[in-house]
Amino acid sequence: MNHTVSFKNHLIAPCGMNCGTCIAYLRNKNRCPGCRIISFDKAISVKKCIVPDCSYLQKTSSKFCFDCEKYPCQRIKNLDKRYRTKYRTSFIENLAIIKEKGLDQFLTFESKRRTCKNCGSVLSVHREKCLQCNQTINLIAL
Repeated sequence: MNHTVSFKNHLIAPCGMNCGTCIAYLRNKNRCPGCRIISFDKAISVKKCIVPDCSYLQKTSSKFCFDCEKYPCQRIKNLDKRYRTKYRTSFIENLAIIKEKGLDQFLTFESKRRTCKNCGSVLSVHREKCLQCNQTINLIAL
């Protein structure tokens, strides 16, 4: 069995997405390095995303969307709705935890929430089963 999953600060995108749980980050071939890393190897969806290059985001001290004067903008609302509906996660709730409790607390929570109870592997936000052992995912509630 693997040890408990541990995520790094740079894997949390400005929108609240944990890039460490993204299927593009977890795959072995053509692995995306995450939204905050400057690289040409990013997934197409990341390259097309306007959030990391948002001029309002650049003005924030935290570099998280919750500090933006336009928060929550329509882009964040749309992303949040899509991820709540399709992937059982909320960027707005993630950002609220980061803002209220800090990034370290959020990383601790994500490590518990995104660790497979069966094999200890990272659980992808984009899948309903563990990529390693095929166990159905039951997420810890916020």
